[in-house]
Amino acid sequence: MKTLSKIISIFSLIALLALAFATPARAFDGRSGDDVEIKAGEVIEDDVYVTANNFTLEGTIKGDLVVFGQTITINGTVEGDLIAAGQSIIINGTVKDDARIAGALLQIGKTATIGGDVVAAGASLEAQTGSAVDGELVVGAGQTLLEGSITGDVLAGTGALELNGEFGGDINAQVGDPEAGGPSPSMYMPQSDIDFPTVKPGFSIAEGAKIKGNLEYTQSKDIKIPANAVSGKVTRTMPVVEPAEVQPTPAQKTMTWTFDLLRAIVTLIVFGLLLGWLAPMFTKALMEKVQTQPAASLGWGLVAYAAFFFAILVVVVAMIAGGVLFGVLTLGGMSGTIIWVGILALFAMIVGFVLVTSFLTKIIVAWLGGKLILARVNPALAEHKVWPLVLGVAIIALIVALPYVGWLFGVLIMFIGLGALWIWGRDLWQTRKAV
Repeated sequence: MKTLSKIISIFSLIALLALAFATPARAFDGRSGDDVEIKAGEVIEDDVYVTANNFTLEGTIKGDLVVFGQTITINGTVEGDLIAAGQSIIINGTVKDDARIAGALLQIGKTATIGGDVVAAGASLEAQTGSAVDGELVVGAGQTLLEGSITGDVLAGTGALELNGEFGGDINAQVGDPEAGGPSPSMYMPQSDIDFPTVKPGFSIAEGAKIKGNLEYTQSKDIKIPANAVSGKVTRTMPVVEPAEVQPTPAQKTMTWTFDLLRAIVTLIVFGLLLGWLAPMFTKALMEKVQTQPAASLGWGLVAYAAFFFAILVVVVAMIAGGVLFGVLTLGGMSGTIIWVGILALFAMIVGFVLVTSFLTKIIVAWLGGKLILARVNPALAEHKVWPLVLGVAIIALIVALPYVGWLFGVLIMFIGLGALWIWGRDLWQTRKAV
């Protein structure tokens, strides 16, 4: 209790010092609701975070805009970055920095101006005539229609691409081959009141397109390129055809199964010997719990398994709540520290859980099983430091590797081992508490 009191006192002192000396971080404006609108003439000096069914920006945001919703319409000005995800995203206004958008239907309208790069992912992307992107464009979409001007390079991975604008840099187009077939991207698009184009499969360049850099595209055949449309070099790459997967023969399957079994046996033996050398009393205590309380170990194993995921949820909620709380209090340093501590805690918990369920539980049950079997055959060997582990691991690994039912035995072994660990920890805590 004295140690715990000291830790709490030190943590409280650190928190007070942080509150005393931390410099206020930039605040943010958070808004949510069914319909959210920032009206014309309204100017927001901070970053803005929005969750809404329908969001419309008519005013000006001096910082970044992060918005999640069904229909997102940007008619005003964002002086920082735009990060948006929704079903339909329409940009008609000005984004002075980068735009990162993801959704089913994406549209950069004819009056839109984006001062930085655009990263887009969705079913359909349309950049209308009159739109301007001063940076680069990276898009992954089912179909893409580019009719505006893009100053930088274009990197497109899409099933259908049509160019009908002005492009100041190079274009690298990884486009689906129309001869490969497949359904039209429009089949996957949701119902919307907004009109979006239908681009024919494959890659096409319209008569009015101007590409000042190089053009590199992937197609099985040369496409028709209008005269003087491309100022640089044109390179076509053949699509990569994945070879058909060769099914292994029964002999190969047997060989693979045997090698996997031997690999599992050797791994468990090595980890078991290491565990017995570093923590012999701990290993012996867990085996005693399994031997004396098998039913209780199985039941508590189920509890321990559920408790782990509940603990993960608690850490995530605490991390988010702490980050938001200190963010509202404009203590950005403390907010970042809490988030990083939470991430490290999650990483440690997950790694520990994987090691326990993958190795510790099997080693404990295998070692105990080997001891019990050798005790009936040769009691002298039952107390050996190696042979009970080797015999038990071989049997457990073989049972777990059985087709169709092996996974069930593996789950039971995991729950029994987890339960023994839970009972051991509970008894240890109660003993220390009594002392």
